[in-house]
Amino acid sequence: MAQPRTGRSLRYRRVLVKLSGEALMGKNGYGIDVEVLNQVAADICEAADLGLELCLVVGGGNIYRGLAAATDGMDRVSGDYMGMLATVLNGLALGQALEARGRSARVMSAIPMISICEPFIRARALAHLADGHLLVLVGGTGNPFFTTDTTAALRAAEMGCDAIFKATQVDGVYDSDPAKNPKARRYDALSYDDVLRQDLRIMDGAAIALARDNRIPIIVFSIKEKGGLAAVLQGKGSSTTIS
Repeated sequence: MAQPRTGRSLRYRRVLVKLSGEALMGKNGYGIDVEVLNQVAADICEAADLGLELCLVVGGGNIYRGLAAATDGMDRVSGDYMGMLATVLNGLALGQALEARGRSARVMSAIPMISICEPFIRARALAHLADGHLLVLVGGTGNPFFTTDTTAALRAAEMGCDAIFKATQVDGVYDSDPAKNPKARRYDALSYDDVLRQDLRIMDGAAIALARDNRIPIIVFSIKEKGGLAAVLQGKGSSTTIS
């Protein structure tokens, strides 16, 4: 169990944080909003200061979505590879923002591109964590037809993470869209089977099943709240735990 600098013990020693690409685009509707990027990086650094080990998986939906492109006639495989490259752009930006705040970050890609970042090699990634680096894992799984949600569950299992923290725009899982339904009810806890049976779509089915099979809890929280990640890690604030 991690011993944070605050002196308070944490429930988790090593966690994986899943960020969507949309979390970085702010109100622009596309691309990377530098102000939002810096706020996300600051929140991650605050969480790292608690003394736990952090892996990060970032999506690419703010730049490109392979599945959406396929509906417009583009070949799905080519579209997915383009989406994977979009995650690399986001990961490089996030890694730089973390470094600018004094945190050593290693960007590792499932698609080898050694002139830009390190290839994802599990043994090397574990060594980086042991040396105190933050890991930014990009390139998806390196294969088409798999989402970055599935990547997050896969990497969490590979890296021996104690939990997956899924960053969203709301403070947990609701029975309907709280932006459209003011009476939407937030769940404090759900089972993996509840999520699949009710088709809640917090993460895709493959990701939920992979987390379930490896007994990795998923904590859904809001990335919009300043300091939200650190708060949830310490058992504060609103979130939903899927286990």
